Amino acid sequence: MDDVDEIESILYIAREVSVYRIPPLKANEGYRANDWGDLAAPLWKGRLRIIETSKGAALHLEDAQTGELFAKAEYDVARPCVEAVLDSSRYFVVRIEDAGKKAYIGLGFAERSDSFDFNVALQDYTKRRKALLNPVSSSGETSPHIPAGPKKDYSLKEGQTFSISIPGRAKPAAAGNSLLGSASSSSTTTSNSAIPLLPPPPSASKRR
Repeated sequence: MDDVDEIESILYIAREVSVYRIPPLKANEGYRANDWGDLAAPLWKGRLRIIETSKGAALHLEDAQTGELFAKAEYDVARPCVEAVLDSSRYFVVRIEDAGKKAYIGLGFAERSDSFDFNVALQDYTKRRKALLNPVSSSGETSPHIPAGPKKDYSLKEGQTFSISIPGRAKPAAAGNSLLGSASSSSTTTSNSAIPLLPPPPSASKRR
């Protein structure tokens, strides 16, 4: 069959969010929710879902009862459409694009825990998407999901030898002296040790 239904995964759901009309951004300044007017009177209220497909993820603003779509924002990890405001952790600015046209709206959550989960969902998706698009991380390590190449054999072959020269280190003494020196050093260390010796256990009483 040519027409195959796209499999969708719901990454996050917020039962209630608020949408605001926001003023244009001032040069060299970030967005502030306090500039949006009365936050108790939003432009729209509904639910938010982040839905992932094989093509990517998108933010869906929908009517909480009917599911009718109010707005949709495609989330591109290389050019995120979500920006946090400077004066609150519960409000964000979302960029919506349709047929080449852009619009910026304010997005607010009723609870800080909801905005926190929203942030985490976007961060988790970004990590997975970047790992999928770029299997080799910035540190040069291969993703654990990508099979590694054949392992190299660094073991010595029969008849092969190698030597290590450490500058400034004295040559080792003869075998006999070395062993005696080690034993003497070990004995000295033991005798000078500060660790107290435990007394032997008491002997059993002799029967008369």
